[in-house]
Amino acid sequence: MSTRGFLEIARRDPDERDVGERVRDFAAIERRLPVLEVRAQARRCMSCGVPFCHAGCPLGNPIPDFQDAVERGSWAEAFALLDRTNNFPEVTGRVCPAPCEAACVLGIGAEAVTIESIEREIATRAFDEGWVVPRPPTRETGRRVTVVGSGPAGLAAAQQLRRAGHRVTVIERAEKPGGLLRFGIPDFKLDKVWLDRRLAQIEAEGVVFRCGVSLGDDVGLESLRESEDAIVIATGATVPRDLPIESRGLPGVHFAMDFLAPQNRVVSGALDATPIDARGKRVVVLGGGDTGSDCVGTALRQGAASVTSIELLPRPPGERAPTTPWPLWPTMFRVSSSHEEGGTRAFALRTTRFVEREGKLAGIACVEVERREGRLVDVEGSEHEIEADLVLLALGFTGPERSPLDDVSMYDDFTTSRPGVFACGDARRGQSLVVWAIWEGRRAAETVDAWLRARPIERSMQPPAIPF
Repeated sequence: MSTRGFLEIARRDPDERDVGERVRDFAAIERRLPVLEVRAQARRCMSCGVPFCHAGCPLGNPIPDFQDAVERGSWAEAFALLDRTNNFPEVTGRVCPAPCEAACVLGIGAEAVTIESIEREIATRAFDEGWVVPRPPTRETGRRVTVVGSGPAGLAAAQQLRRAGHRVTVIERAEKPGGLLRFGIPDFKLDKVWLDRRLAQIEAEGVVFRCGVSLGDDVGLESLRESEDAIVIATGATVPRDLPIESRGLPGVHFAMDFLAPQNRVVSGALDATPIDARGKRVVVLGGGDTGSDCVGTALRQGAASVTSIELLPRPPGERAPTTPWPLWPTMFRVSSSHEEGGTRAFALRTTRFVEREGKLAGIACVEVERREGRLVDVEGSEHEIEADLVLLALGFTGPERSPLDDVSMYDDFTTSRPGVFACGDARRGQSLVVWAIWEGRRAAETVDAWLRARPIERSMQPPAIPF
């Protein structure tokens, strides 16, 4: 590996489709760099004696090692290295905020290595070259495991458990597997071709998917536990945080996922038209995280008259804040690809009520806030209204739906209060990143596998609760 590449080569991120072009469709926005340019970017890795990018990445990807392989043009080797730790690099290479880059040693005094885009290129090339092949187990254990939920945590757990030799069924209440990856993330950020190609590999390894099956409604936890050797809860944190203020019940105020998921179904052809359409409307998005950004990009593509994105907290500094020094994830102002496409952003605003005129949503009333002694307080005399025909609540998620899990407590070691029932992903840890969900699924699979192998086969001879 070169030891001077970072001195000779400037950081270059892959290009994206022109804004004027991409807002007219829902196709992926990314473009690929020429292969020699990708290899040049890999040369910028310093091969640090202590690579903090390892710690920045929850999965512990061997980043300097696959950068070295890319620099040498050994793409198959690079994929083999990445495949050891990351089940879905084609996903994290597209939607991860790249905490590894925030922890890159080069980033202390210069621009960090383009780790995420190089990871994406490795994964893309791996699929194109046919290196992503099924890896079914060589020996069967005779144990049966049901994974509830097919988001990134559930898929990672299912794949790892199947490779360990267990018979794995994934139940998913939606019509197709993928969870957040399929129905939450817009196609312009994650083209579903990558999800479907990975799902084909997982199915070929022997994982069985049963869609349209809801835990609690179609099958009970007790009946599953009686017929299966272990259960893994990976249902995600799907309960949205609400904003219970005056006139919350007005038509035109919706949760973000109720807006995003139907549009994804329209793009896939599963739905003719979305029930919540921003075309010609003045849209206000409350919440400035990834979900809020996805709402902005989707509203613009639907033809919104205007889009205003509002955050409660003051605008972060343009550079890394002193409160989050390297190698921590930095607090700083960021512009997503959706924010680049249009609309306005407002910070330090607290929404006090939804404005109603003639029984319809007309806007929001808000007040400016500022920090005083570590607290956000209203600024006297700053009350004003923002016109809106559609308000989208992208305020995060409070946790999993509890109805089928009312008496189940989830613990830090992926076990629960019910023997033989395990949990992982956002359902266990709360709303987080896709890369953390993959880590959770992998670690939960290790826990389940060890638990199963330490016990004699005691499963009853009843048929499985979900027929194979």
